[in-house]
Amino acid sequence: MMLLQALADSTLAAPAAAQGLSVIDLLGKGGIVMIPLGLLFVATLFIVIERYLGIGSNGNIDSQFVDNVKDFIQQGNLKSAESSCRNQRNAAGRIFERAIGRIGYPIKDIETSIETASQIEIQRMEGNLGYLGVIAGIAPMLGFVGTISGIIRIFYDISVSNDFNISTIASGMYEKMITSGSGLIIGLLAYAGYHLLNMKIDRFALRLQVAASDFLDVLQKPVSSK
Repeated sequence: MMLLQALADSTLAAPAAAQGLSVIDLLGKGGIVMIPLGLLFVATLFIVIERYLGIGSNGNIDSQFVDNVKDFIQQGNLKSAESSCRNQRNAAGRIFERAIGRIGYPIKDIETSIETASQIEIQRMEGNLGYLGVIAGIAPMLGFVGTISGIIRIFYDISVSNDFNISTIASGMYEKMITSGSGLIIGLLAYAGYHLLNMKIDRFALRLQVAASDFLDVLQKPVSSK
């Protein structure tokens, strides 16, 4: 009967306590583990936003730009083609500028130059994405560590005070479960951001491959330099 009464009291008290808590207060009850989790959350947002903007600006391939470069090469106007590439100020411009500088060498050398430049640009786009993968693995585990340490503390306090109170255990448990929930949410954000950004890079690589193929086809025709 005493156990049932304790459960009833804790059930009635929980909604009243929960209604008086804001999100900030609720997160604050997660303990010291919420500090590194908060830092991981900020790092996740920063990397996702920074890489999204970086990939968007560098991964743009304007079809009009590619057509202009091909026209300049067919006309033998390599200087204008290089100038058009510099004006792009993105990955595609740098790649094609390097390829144009190799015109006159065997096609195989030009193709190798394009592949090498493409790999360098893609690696630049992937910069810091590895950290998202690390965060996706660390954040949930860090959240569980906070929960386990909280449970250990609860039972240690019980062993010291000899006071087995259901309401105390329940409140302590929900506070410590906050770290697990926060860790899982941060991990999911990092995991989703990592794969979505990689998909964006893969789409750029495919468009670049198509443009490079068209570029190499134009070089198969006779070119007269100016």
